Amino acid sequence: MKRRGFLGKVVGGTVAGAAGVGSGQEKEAAAASGPLMKTPAVIMAPRQDGVEVVWAVSKLSRGRVEWKGEDGSSGTAAADRFGFVPQGDEILRVKVDGLKPGGKYQLRAIAEAADGSGKEEGPWKKFGTLDPAAKETSFVIWNDTHQNAPTIQKLHASTPGGDFLLWNGDTCNNWDQEDWLVPTLLHPAGQDVSDGRPLLLVWGNHDVRGKWAFKMPEMVATPGGRPFYAFRSGPMAVICLHTGEDKPDDHPSFGGRVAFEKLRKEQGEWLKEVIARPEFRDAPYRVVFCHIPLRWKEEVADAGYEKGGYDAFSRFSREVWHDALVAWKTQIVISGHTHQAAWIPGTKEFPYGQLVGGGPQPERATWIEGKADAKALTFVMKNLEGKVVEKVEFGPVV
Repeated sequence: MKRRGFLGKVVGGTVAGAAGVGSGQEKEAAAASGPLMKTPAVIMAPRQDGVEVVWAVSKLSRGRVEWKGEDGSSGTAAADRFGFVPQGDEILRVKVDGLKPGGKYQLRAIAEAADGSGKEEGPWKKFGTLDPAAKETSFVIWNDTHQNAPTIQKLHASTPGGDFLLWNGDTCNNWDQEDWLVPTLLHPAGQDVSDGRPLLLVWGNHDVRGKWAFKMPEMVATPGGRPFYAFRSGPMAVICLHTGEDKPDDHPSFGGRVAFEKLRKEQGEWLKEVIARPEFRDAPYRVVFCHIPLRWKEEVADAGYEKGGYDAFSRFSREVWHDALVAWKTQIVISGHTHQAAWIPGTKEFPYGQLVGGGPQPERATWIEGKADAKALTFVMKNLEGKVVEKVEFGPVV
């Protein structure tokens, strides 16, 4: 399968133009003259009782988040789990707890330089918490943006709000430079992607590549603090899984940096526990997100990477997770990775359908709008011109 041509060029405004400056005196000078808050406050990891807020700063700072609800409630989040005020010289993270399910809120991030040289307040941003008891839910899905600025800008301008935005993997090409992480994850193509809708992220295989990939978890919050998680939004139950790399752990290109075989097995055991919880066991609609598809249009048995065996779909992941997904009566798995939009209906052997989004270039990019109510679970995939590429609909699980 040929899908690597996009890796040759990174749009300057996305990474090179926004990545920052060098080290030493240049970095100190930039911190002294530039803004204290380098990115918008990104509202991530929505839960029924809160969210987590992540933003970048130019120097050692303390951070806090002020919030207020439409019901008149208000508060300040200014403590971490170790008893410190949240602090950092590059990233500030503040977890907001104690909110109501389905509540409508606003928040703003505040940073104070540790040396007393300044304080900055971000703008108020609207968001909502998840509501497992809601009668309906709506959301948006992106995938495989790969630092392509025109695509990200068009996606941000074209896609509506909702209960959440799920970025389904491959935010980057490879993390070959440390200073690519902040602009790519927290201010991609200069866009405030969590404005009006909290962000959820699913890891893709390119998100774990490059010598600086280990730092990505510092900048990405998830509901449970792991790269796999589950939640309920209205009548829809969601499981997000990490398919890892598209080659074996011992492939020479990884240089011993990855251990995804163990992580897949861990998720397999976790899946058995999750699907037994009442809110997942009894959910009317059941959706799985993972970056690499678990099925593909043509599957070559026992093929190696060079013949498409790993590139097309994650056979190892499917082998570990398949029985639990079937037992849960999974209706659909939504993925990216192939850069080819596709819909593969369920079969007797694989009852779950497989929906796959497009690629990073504007002419190949897609986005998916999802909705669920008492009557149906619907996914509509569109290109950046607004043309419908695929539409899939399910009734409640019986």
